[in-house]
Amino acid sequence: MTARLIAKQLRACFDRGNKLLICGNGGSAAEAQHFAAELINEYLPCIALTTDTSVITAISNDYDFDQIFSHQVSALGKKGDILIGLSSSGNSHNVLAALETAKLMGLEIIDFPRKGKNTQEIQEKQLVLLHKVWQLVKR
Repeated sequence: MTARLIAKQLRACFDRGNKLLICGNGGSAAEAQHFAAELINEYLPCIALTTDTSVITAISNDYDFDQIFSHQVSALGKKGDILIGLSSSGNSHNVLAALETAKLMGLEIIDFPRKGKNTQEIQEKQLVLLHKVWQLVKR
């Protein structure tokens, strides 16, 4: 999916009064938080599901680490919202569970590409794409 198509999808989401949820692990968590900060700075509704350590540790302890994002999607998401799940491998169980929950709840899903030779290269490409999307959305 191109930056232009993602930006168009996000703009339509925001225009109808919905929000973006975004998640990822490790470097992808940092990218999720960075992107959320950029959107919030533009008064656009976005929640990085990676930031609330109390929620993350409670869900991990009481349920399972694989549910840290899906549990939040269940609590915070509503039909018409969008979920972006960032994963450099495409195999992050907690991100995949969140995407599945979002799908069942009627949220739109944006899946970021994972093409590249290594994790760093994939994360770099995802970061560049997120910045392009942000530039297009804020226009």
